[in-house]
Amino acid sequence: MSRLVLASGSPFRRQLLDRLGLSYAWASPNIDETPRSGESPQALVHRLALAKASHLADDYPAHLIIGSDQVAAFDGDILGKPGDTESACAQLMRFSGQRVRFLTGLALLDTASGRHWVCHERFDVVFRELSEAEIAAYVEREQPLDSAGSFRMEGLGIALFERLEGDDPNALIGLPLIRLCALLREAGLDPLKP
Repeated sequence: MSRLVLASGSPFRRQLLDRLGLSYAWASPNIDETPRSGESPQALVHRLALAKASHLADDYPAHLIIGSDQVAAFDGDILGKPGDTESACAQLMRFSGQRVRFLTGLALLDTASGRHWVCHERFDVVFRELSEAEIAAYVEREQPLDSAGSFRMEGLGIALFERLEGDDPNALIGLPLIRLCALLREAGLDPLKP
């Protein structure tokens, strides 16, 4: 049985974790993702990433559990998943020609020792100028209703951007693999060891 658990139902996070070639289990934690009053984007993604990992702790008592959460921060607002077509189009219209900051929280919980690590990765996206027709066509085609920022970087969303700025492009998809590898090594699970 695998010692590693991904606390996520996201197929995109699973695809990213698959790249490390490690055996793992996954389960989708059901937590309230509502931001608290006055909570900063950094505090929110830290809290939610750790809450997702912690939610599975009783079911996986001697494991390393990975939790991750992402938000978009723009013009003083924390933006989550749009949920419907109208909200997705409105978000993308707001982003047209603008820089949007994405924060991805990452937690690793060692349920055997009780240790945990929590961090976040920042990734900025500069959107090109977008027309209403382009936005409508994109949302209709890709249906990014469950994606923070109303796009999917791993799909056609790349056509919306002028440029990307950050240390790990995987963070934009929802699981910062460079930082995750560092945390796994610190917890005693080196992805490069046979």
